[in-house]
Amino acid sequence: MEPKTAVLNAVPPYGHILCSEKWRTSSFVQGLKGVKILFENELGVADFHLPNKMCILYVFECDIIAGNGYKRKLVRYRNASSSFQELVLVERTRLSEQYFSAVQKFVVFDLGLSLLPVSGQTEASQLITQIVNGEGRENPFRQRTSSWLLDSMSVALVHQLPGVGRVKALTLMQNFPSIQEIYSASTAELEPIVGQASAQQIHSFFHADHTAGT
Repeated sequence: MEPKTAVLNAVPPYGHILCSEKWRTSSFVQGLKGVKILFENELGVADFHLPNKMCILYVFECDIIAGNGYKRKLVRYRNASSSFQELVLVERTRLSEQYFSAVQKFVVFDLGLSLLPVSGQTEASQLITQIVNGEGRENPFRQRTSSWLLDSMSVALVHQLPGVGRVKALTLMQNFPSIQEIYSASTAELEPIVGQASAQQIHSFFHADHTAGT
């Protein structure tokens, strides 16, 4: 059992992010436009803190390809004594594509964390810029930014299931309140919503490892 790790729970002001010192010379930082960066050595396992009380851990394709060592870091991140909403950004590239479904299952179903695939640091910096700038705008929808983001991430995640397009992803999310409930659903429960073929594909995707072994 991984021990809980004490981390800095500082919330940056709107328009700012707290960024782990290790990112200072990265292309990610160079890609942040209109966002002020505060570098910090005491974010624990997290790489970034955002003003909407979200913290982010970034998983590189090289870590995924290298083996299962990245899983320990993810467990420490999940166990960290943080009051922040936890998000994991995972590099989904041509090289890491074959490993992505296993990473996805581990992050979402084993650890219960939110996951969002990105093509690399440039896309990640664009995403975080949008989140930070969206939080800073004075408009009546600002208080809904976090829930909107999580809903969008959920749809994106469900959309990646075999046999599921965007329409079926939205339909699934309307009928099952969480990804975990889709995971737990039987083929018979899924079939009226997405059809027989897609229901079998989804169920096999989630449960194949339990029957085939690893």
